Amino acid sequence: MISPWLVVLASFAYLGLLFAVASWGDRRADAGRSLLASPYVYTLSLSVYCTAWTYYGSVELAAQNGLQFLPTYLGPTLAAFAFPFVLLKMLRITKAYGITSIADFIAARYGKSALLGGIVTIVAAVGVIPYISLQLKALAGSVTVMMGDDIAGLDGGIVSSVFGIDTALAITLLLATFTIFFGTRHIDATETHQGMVVAIAFESIVKLLAFLVVGIAAVWVLNDGLRDLIGRTVEAGFAGRLSMAGSGIGYLDWFVMTLLAGSMVFVLPRQFQVAVLENVDEGHIRTATWLFPAYLLAINLFVLPIAAAGLLAAGPDAAAGQMIILQLPLASGHEWLALATYVGGLSAATAMIIVAAVALSTMISNDLVIPVLLRLRAFRMAERGDLVGIILYIRRAAILGLLLLGYVYFKQVANRFGLVTIGQVSFVALVQLVPAILGGIYWRDGTRSGAVLGILGGFAIWFYTLAAPALAQAGALDDAFLTHGAFGIPLLRPQALFGIDGLHPITHATIWSLACNTLLYVGASLAGSQGNLERLQALSFVEVEERRETTRVWRGDATVADLCRLMERFVAGGGVERTLALDARRRGRRLQPGDPVDADFVQLAERQLARVIGAASARVMVSLEVRGEVVGPEQVMEILDETSQVIEYSQRLEQKSHALERATAELREANTRLQELDRLKDDFIATVSHELRTPLTSIRSFSEILLDSPELEAEQRAHFLEIVVRESERLTRLINDVLDLSKI
Repeated sequence: MISPWLVVLASFAYLGLLFAVASWGDRRADAGRSLLASPYVYTLSLSVYCTAWTYYGSVELAAQNGLQFLPTYLGPTLAAFAFPFVLLKMLRITKAYGITSIADFIAARYGKSALLGGIVTIVAAVGVIPYISLQLKALAGSVTVMMGDDIAGLDGGIVSSVFGIDTALAITLLLATFTIFFGTRHIDATETHQGMVVAIAFESIVKLLAFLVVGIAAVWVLNDGLRDLIGRTVEAGFAGRLSMAGSGIGYLDWFVMTLLAGSMVFVLPRQFQVAVLENVDEGHIRTATWLFPAYLLAINLFVLPIAAAGLLAAGPDAAAGQMIILQLPLASGHEWLALATYVGGLSAATAMIIVAAVALSTMISNDLVIPVLLRLRAFRMAERGDLVGIILYIRRAAILGLLLLGYVYFKQVANRFGLVTIGQVSFVALVQLVPAILGGIYWRDGTRSGAVLGILGGFAIWFYTLAAPALAQAGALDDAFLTHGAFGIPLLRPQALFGIDGLHPITHATIWSLACNTLLYVGASLAGSQGNLERLQALSFVEVEERRETTRVWRGDATVADLCRLMERFVAGGGVERTLALDARRRGRRLQPGDPVDADFVQLAERQLARVIGAASARVMVSLEVRGEVVGPEQVMEILDETSQVIEYSQRLEQKSHALERATAELREANTRLQELDRLKDDFIATVSHELRTPLTSIRSFSEILLDSPELEAEQRAHFLEIVVRESERLTRLINDVLDLSKI
């Protein structure tokens, strides 16, 4: 047992150190020496993926089910090889269009849909709140163990207090304070949170070192080396439990869980925050491609040795409990090692909570609250002056609300389940964003209706097959449907849907929800059609590598001052002046307040607003506040549609013209041939006529001689008759030749 004062002091000292590191990171950035320029700081921040689930849950799962913990880290390791393709493309899209969150990313792709952004935000919040509760459960459980109390089983839950104060609630409020201070200092959601990212990178080092220290102690301090530990494990009969055979899952489960975990590095709000929004250099992705898997390997290097040492120290019952990584040094009397281990777990949990809260607060602000306020006439948001304070207040309230909801979920539901179970349930909820994201950046024909139906359908299946059973087991719902199915239909049992039984609950829910999601997304996209803005956004996302600055047409009498007043309501800290300076550099001169705006300036202003309130809300604000009309993508696409129809009609006419020209040429050639044949016919007839006249002339001449000269001698008369006969035969042959020729 460690003194409660020491635990409290260590906790506050660490959080104070975290404040100091974050402040130091901000000061360096202000001095122009940002640590975010380092690819190693960037990669360490990606390691926020490793939370209390990694720190406590992996060892717990290894002690219970051997290598079943591996897919959670094998998936991201394999996914890292796709960083230069998928992550880089997401990064370029985000930087090009001022995207502020994963919800804004999806909403912007599908026509800047506020509805879709709100749906994604709700799905993400519902998926992340259990994950926050997981961290609070781990922190409360670690304090309980450090105090020397026994962690209750799953049925009783964890009850932890220090000096009568609820530990989980105190940690929740402390982390909310830290997150609000360092996560909402800037209104521009696309600006890097220098201090926060440096603090997260620092925490990644702390939790890795703490885990390695415990692992080294488990092998070489509590045992006589790795060979001794393995020998004792085999002798005690625990080797089978710690092997592949002890995992209790099949190959399909391994594949699905690996795929599930791998997709999380792209869709978890906290991963999108650090991997995309906080990135300052595309080249850092190359380093992360090999260093991030190396980090995952290092932090899992001693999972099995620690689990084996825990089983040897406490016996088979160690697998039924939790916090083996803490119980092991405490049981062996190494209290300072236990304290260092506790700090490592505190680091793992706080990093996740901080980044997730910052990411979700931006999503709630930009994609849920502000779009609703813009449509509520009673609030009159379009008429208010300075909105910077309101937006920051919304984000800070969202952070506090998220952490308190996580605390409530921990008390009411998560307290009855293991760390691993809670984490996997969250993963399946968030994987519903994958089809819309991958389809959005690689498939031009994906539509908003497809994305909405897919996400809602997959989320409904997730809730029925995973969330509802968890609530039923916690007593919040009647558990009769678990056994008999909804409406008493056995085929609708949530964990054996349509009679498919024998799968791990996570595998079962993932397959059904993703299948429903993907089918609805693809089917609705193929059956429906895209709006004009959707087509333009689809082209911009899919072909972002070939992106060129596009110009919209502006029609109206708005001035530079109009748009500047609009931006000043949302953009603080000289943001409007920076926008004007950027525009001046692009066009080579500075616009004056009374100058009429053109399409380029309108587009620049909308993009600046999108960095603060998201793409969908920015588009609404520009259309509400600015006089005149931006002939935006919809109208441009209509014009292009009409133009394309005219061009297509012209092309068809041209094709007909070419066909007519070909037919005319063929007719001309045929006419020439006919004329030649006619000439040949005339020549032939002339020749035949000449040939026929010769014997006819002879026959006539000699016949006339015979007729006119009766006094001719008989011999001469016979000679003339012979000539007439011979010429008649010649005439017959000519006629026969002509008849034969006509048959050819």
